[in-house]
Amino acid sequence: MPLAPPFLKPNDKVAIIATARKVSTNEMKAPIKLLNRWGLQVVTSPYLFDADNQFAGDDGVRTNALQWALDDKSIKAIFIARGGYGTIRLIDNIDFTKFAKKPKWIVGFSDITVLHSHIEKKLKIQTLHAPMPITFDRNKTSTNYLKQALFGELQSYQIENDCSLNRTGKATGKLVGGNLSLLYAMQGSKSDIKTNNKILFIEDLDEYLYHIDRMIISLKRSGKLAKLKGLVVGSMIDMKDNIIPFGKTPQQIILDAIKEYNYPVVFNFPSGHDTQNYPLKLGATIQLSVTESQCKIIFSK
Repeated sequence: MPLAPPFLKPNDKVAIIATARKVSTNEMKAPIKLLNRWGLQVVTSPYLFDADNQFAGDDGVRTNALQWALDDKSIKAIFIARGGYGTIRLIDNIDFTKFAKKPKWIVGFSDITVLHSHIEKKLKIQTLHAPMPITFDRNKTSTNYLKQALFGELQSYQIENDCSLNRTGKATGKLVGGNLSLLYAMQGSKSDIKTNNKILFIEDLDEYLYHIDRMIISLKRSGKLAKLKGLVVGSMIDMKDNIIPFGKTPQQIILDAIKEYNYPVVFNFPSGHDTQNYPLKLGATIQLSVTESQCKIIFSK
């Protein structure tokens, strides 16, 4: 049974760190105020505002920041400030020994898929695919759901969803996944997820359609799509095409790749890089129900 870190309580200490792209002091002012309004004490990495070209400091600086937040027993949750690129450069230098003994919520999405996947595979500890401080102001509903998830109040989602490509059905399984590009990049590594008998979640943005096809076919060839219990496809936005059109939407590309498999599929689930980014407990067992007009997810206790 995957281990859920303790839910937060008022006055708990939480950390904001940066493992990928750099952030500014101005960008973090509003997120820190919001977390304070939730009754949380916010501490920031001593390196939070370092910069090395596009990175939030060099690899050593970002590694030290993550290691500090993982090891400090007083910190109850870790918010990754923003995505971009860079966490995959650190993951093999991180010691998770203290974190495994005293787990805490890791919060973020996009580039942070590396942490989600590595922790689920190696430690069987739940993490939160959810808004990051840099995106807290995008959608109030998503941020409110994040608060509920962190304080143990998020039990389920029931969402109107009438996408004609959905495949109806019910499934129960552990939820794994994240950003498609990162899942593709981690194949064959220590962080590569296992998907058999699990429910896979994927999302992406700003990719060429043929890139989406290549990544999905690669997951299929590696066996990751054949034995799923279900598939949840989040936002697939800002896609690009060539002069000669690829001829399919991201949703059609995915559906074509899994046409011989028989499990429920929901498209356009409001999680990922779009304005709405509903938190998902990766590593948790969920019940997925997809009808012609509705999607329901129930999280395990």
